[in-house]
Amino acid sequence: MNKNLRISIVIPVYNEEDTLAACLEAIAVQTVQPFEVIVVDNNSTDNTVQVAQRYPFVTILSEKNQGVVHARNRGFNAARGEIIGRIDADSRLAPDCIAEVEKAFTYSVLACISGTVRYHDMSFRHVVNRIDLTIRRWLATRLDNEVAMQGANMALRRSVWLGVRGDTCDVSGMHEDFDLGIHIAKRGHKLAFVETMVASVGFRQVSGSFHGFSRYVMLSPQTYRQHGLKSRKYFYPVVYGALSAFLILKLAHQTYDAELEGFSWRKLFDNTHKTRVNPATFVD
Repeated sequence: MNKNLRISIVIPVYNEEDTLAACLEAIAVQTVQPFEVIVVDNNSTDNTVQVAQRYPFVTILSEKNQGVVHARNRGFNAARGEIIGRIDADSRLAPDCIAEVEKAFTYSVLACISGTVRYHDMSFRHVVNRIDLTIRRWLATRLDNEVAMQGANMALRRSVWLGVRGDTCDVSGMHEDFDLGIHIAKRGHKLAFVETMVASVGFRQVSGSFHGFSRYVMLSPQTYRQHGLKSRKYFYPVVYGALSAFLILKLAHQTYDAELEGFSWRKLFDNTHKTRVNPATFVD
């Protein structure tokens, strides 16, 4: 049994000056505060570090090897809490998210969990989020203990990380969060999708070209294939559905107006949308 679990939050960042403040503000108002918050700068060239420095509860580390997998590992190795939460710089945790993480690990044998992901920068996002949750529920049922872990909203026991960190892959061309979950499952640990653990993220993957989006979503079954898992077959209907809906998703993303918190044709013609760096690529 676990009581009064200390929860560390690790946030790998690369040129996230536009998103990091909202991420940290959401952490600051959690009903249960984390033990520590670690921001790992991965060679940012903008004001990301300066944004992080405005928050006294944040510890800033640096990782020179380029790539989210290296930044993640740096943060995980430094974390001191019994539980390590992993989010992205554009993740905005629901106010009770850390409380739900604490609840999930207390009195349980769970080793690693991932939660609901919603999108905060989409027109008609309530529809998009409902569809996304339905898909995640379906995948969780089909994948069982091979359920995919989402780096934007996941947590694991530090003891599990220390045992598995030598197994994880650091090659490009796969989702590092999926890879981590797969290796944890191979060690015989229990993974789960915890629907009440909620975070919203930006749908930046759809802001670029169809080719880039296609490469990104195909990494899901490819990551499972590279580990020899037959359960990769469950990703294909999701991937092909996402590809067929690309134009609709892109339109919903580009017409979202944050000031209106909804649809605006005006946003379709401005040039402020930034394409997200694919986290499955790195230099070193």
